[in-house]
Amino acid sequence: MRIVFMGTPDFAVPTLARIAADGHAVAAVYTRAPARAGRGMGLTPSPVHRLADSLGVPVLTPGSLKGAGAAETFLAHAADVAVVVAYGMLLPQAILDIPRHGCLNLHGSLLPRWRGAAPIQRAVMAGDAESGVGVMRMEAGLDTGPVALEARLPIRPGMTAGALHDALMPLGADLMSRALARLEAGALTFTPQAPEGVVYAHKITNEEARIDWSRPGGVVANHINGLSPFPGAFFEVDLGKGQERVKVLRAQTTEGTGAPGTLLDAQAAIACGTGAVRLLELRRAGKGGVATGPDFLRGARLQLGTRLP
Repeated sequence: MRIVFMGTPDFAVPTLARIAADGHAVAAVYTRAPARAGRGMGLTPSPVHRLADSLGVPVLTPGSLKGAGAAETFLAHAADVAVVVAYGMLLPQAILDIPRHGCLNLHGSLLPRWRGAAPIQRAVMAGDAESGVGVMRMEAGLDTGPVALEARLPIRPGMTAGALHDALMPLGADLMSRALARLEAGALTFTPQAPEGVVYAHKITNEEARIDWSRPGGVVANHINGLSPFPGAFFEVDLGKGQERVKVLRAQTTEGTGAPGTLLDAQAAIACGTGAVRLLELRRAGKGGVATGPDFLRGARLQLGTRLP
């Protein structure tokens, strides 16, 4: 089939690669415009942009899809279907109506739970037992369209959002491949989402990344793991040169009691509102490397009984 692909981050790359490998004609790739990054603040194309270039596929990076001009450009691709994976821009109805078979979205949750911008992180933060991916026909509403296929994946204890993200990428690429094969054969059917169980995965804010030690240990561990590796849950502590931000990239629950935020042992157990968490991996602000909990404590020279704010 003739396909327009719309995606931006690493999560979308395996799906585009699989579509090309399956022999579909990718008429064009839409992605977000190159962003400034790195020490030199040079313009860096998105991961999808780089793959499209290697495949020799035309790349478009419009700042908006509204207006007659955007619709005319999209129409000129003569696509049978558009495939959308973490594109990062809302599609107006005028665009949704153009492909002959509409627009299919690969979403990183089991809809209707976790509609919205951060489904993978929110699933881990909430302590969900499983996650997955789904292929949905897009509507004007936020992730409200009917679902054709789903694939499920258990969230293992201690699993970070980064690990779940990486596990869902190939699962999603395979699911979209199967969905397109069924669509081409005229055998892809859709089921409306249940009206019950709708939960929104709102965008992660910097304010909520701060660790609140007063919450139960299990909640704190899920919060830390759900924000790893980005943006990273953090606490601030004086390590000899004033307040310094420390990101915690992985944690697990453990036994222990004390005032919330108290350092309980040399293995980096921290007391919470109930129970405790053990900090497994940390990174100090401005430092490139990741340290284990015990190594961090030795370098930071924190004494047992220190109370983290």
